[in-house]
Amino acid sequence: MLAFRTSEHIHNEGCREYDGLCGMFISPVTGRFKEQMIITMGARADSYYEYLLKQWLQTGKTIDWLKDDYNQSMAAMEKHLLRYTKPNNFAFVGEIISDNVYSSKMDHLACFIAGTLALGSLNGLPAKHIELAKDIAEGCHKMYRTKTGLGPEIVYFNIDGSNAQDISIKHMDAHSLLRPEAIEAWFYLYRATGDKIYQQWGWEVFRAIESYAKVEHGYSSVNNVKRVPVTYKDMMESFFLAETLKYLYLLFDDDKTDIPLDKYVFNTEGHPLPIYDH
Repeated sequence: MLAFRTSEHIHNEGCREYDGLCGMFISPVTGRFKEQMIITMGARADSYYEYLLKQWLQTGKTIDWLKDDYNQSMAAMEKHLLRYTKPNNFAFVGEIISDNVYSSKMDHLACFIAGTLALGSLNGLPAKHIELAKDIAEGCHKMYRTKTGLGPEIVYFNIDGSNAQDISIKHMDAHSLLRPEAIEAWFYLYRATGDKIYQQWGWEVFRAIESYAKVEHGYSSVNNVKRVPVTYKDMMESFFLAETLKYLYLLFDDDKTDIPLDKYVFNTEGHPLPIYDH
């Protein structure tokens, strides 16, 4: 109920800039969006867009403004945030920072959007969403072209031809927390398309996790995905168990009756919740 009230407040307040994309912060005093906000599908903003779709699904597709706000935000994402790299034309979702400046920075977190688009396509939303999902998911796969085969926390994509490489990783962003979003996206795309390329990508990541993140008593985040041998952050995030391994299992599970997507919706932490008819 609290999540719904939050979405309802944002709906009533309106995300007026950038055709329906929202800033990251709302004033607890005024209840209005703060000015000079970064526009992103990454950290601190991602779950809002995810839950527009998932609340609509969980409530039996009975609340039209949730669907409308979601569709509007996806159209705005495509218009304002989606870009393609040079020289190889990989899709990615960047950010708008202060003074309307576009940044080619993409958080690994933002890979969720490919899975959300695929889930929407399974539920009668615009057909082009599945193609967008495929493009963004492939861009996320390119993030894993590292020495270890693990994806970093943040990448920068090349859009002006100034670099022969499509992707660059800054030293401060080169760590891996073994995040789930790319694997989550490939799971939804596999359910939507049946294309085994997504299982192949997932298997590559699983092998990389086993090779470079497995330690004596569990799994550890890695300090730098570009260096072998690796050093460890000596921590295992809870989402590695709740989401990363869960979505890997579901990606490799060809029995769609295990957690069918017409009866359950996953929350942003990977927990399946029942879909109701109201």
